[in-house]
Amino acid sequence: MTTYADYQRDRIGWFFGLSGGQLMFLALASLPAFWAISRTAWFSAFLLALVWLFLLAITVIPVRGRSATGWVFASTMYAVGGLFGWTSFRAKATQGRAEDLDTPDLPGVLQGVQIHDGPPHGSQLQRVAIVENHAMKTWAVTASIVHPGIGMKDTAERARYGEALAGLLDVAGRTEKVDEILFMVRTVPEDGAERDLWVNRHRRPNAPELSEVVNSDLAHGLTQASVRTEQFVTIVVPETRIARSAKESGGGFEGRCREFYLLMGEIEAQLRGPMGMTTVRWLTSPELALACRTGFAPGDRAGIVEALSLREKDPSVNADVPWAMAGPSGADATVRHYSHDAWNSVSATIKLPTRGVAMGALAPILTPSEFGERRSFVVAYPIVSQSKADRQSGNAEWAADLAEGMNEKLGRKTRAKQRDEAHKARGLDAKLARGNSLTRPYGVCTVTVPKSMRITEFGRRLDASIRRAGFAPLRLDLAQDVGFTASTIPLGASLTRSGDA
Repeated sequence: MTTYADYQRDRIGWFFGLSGGQLMFLALASLPAFWAISRTAWFSAFLLALVWLFLLAITVIPVRGRSATGWVFASTMYAVGGLFGWTSFRAKATQGRAEDLDTPDLPGVLQGVQIHDGPPHGSQLQRVAIVENHAMKTWAVTASIVHPGIGMKDTAERARYGEALAGLLDVAGRTEKVDEILFMVRTVPEDGAERDLWVNRHRRPNAPELSEVVNSDLAHGLTQASVRTEQFVTIVVPETRIARSAKESGGGFEGRCREFYLLMGEIEAQLRGPMGMTTVRWLTSPELALACRTGFAPGDRAGIVEALSLREKDPSVNADVPWAMAGPSGADATVRHYSHDAWNSVSATIKLPTRGVAMGALAPILTPSEFGERRSFVVAYPIVSQSKADRQSGNAEWAADLAEGMNEKLGRKTRAKQRDEAHKARGLDAKLARGNSLTRPYGVCTVTVPKSMRITEFGRRLDASIRRAGFAPLRLDLAQDVGFTASTIPLGASLTRSGDA
């Protein structure tokens, strides 16, 4: 089995694990204590030393992924948002104020999203949905994908898929336009909508009663035990990277669409070829609205499938989901979970283990523990520009050398973990020189259940599944709405960027 462990911390502290900013802050904070010592004010020096130790603790010691100052800032912002009503969302349609049905009405970080219909594309002349995020100043496009899976693949085949993923990221990096690639998977409880439609169409009036009962019991049992998997891939391009080339392609929205279609062709070739995707279908605006609505309300899918079936017989039936109603009717962001319509969700990010992970290790996270529970996760690959990657590689290598030199002079033994990080930092420069791209991957997992179930219990089950997969869970407290959006709604939102609004 191939284990992937060639990753390291984003930044390596060069002075006993401290970064330059932390060291400078602590050095300045110690000056009052040294000033009191120079004036022989011993009691004042003792009090100032205690203050310095307190500042050391809140600066250096992390508490569930954040420093104490980070928690204070996040808690303050959450309290301010709750005071002004920013943490609650009510759709305009529920208040009778929905004027344009094509204008998205979405909560949280998706409020700045606008959906455009691109020019006709492909052999079927489909108008692909182009997602413009005004707050993040990015453009995105989403495709629905189907992969045969790696459950029955041998080690060589899995290694080939791993190399294909690295090749995809290298291709995206060489375009100098793609900023991030998001792979999203949603495991949804099977609602049996398609099977019910098929049975109703093919039911015979003179069928034996015993056969009807057996088929009904089988359908009921298999539906509760079955799940349905939805997979999406989203490519995100910042406005700053596409504006210049779009001007050369005609300018305006049309020029950006031409550039996007070229990128889609390159990415699709990698997905269908080395990565082995059997289906890659770029979503149109109605299809993307359907994926967005079922992300917020998984229970609505059965009714939408029935409407699509009725439209085949009667073209006057409206089975599309308007963007003004593609979001939740109401949503509230609480500290430990996210509430949307009749559902509650808990999101957690995963921390990569030091010993490495095997391909397919995320599979236990997608396994629901009870009927009615939905699991989803997103694996994001933010791609660092080549100039920034070279600069970070040089800084990391310099910090590793300086840390080892200071440890030797002070007689402090370098631990095995620090040696491994230093070795990876030195090897990063060689990989960049060979043309590889630098990325900072991360994953966010989410569990969604109806409000009739206890969300705290399912949040603990999600943490147990993450630990069973070999990772460490980190609950996204005070950011549950962003975690849910990034891992469930395929509109290009992620934890990488912060908006300007």
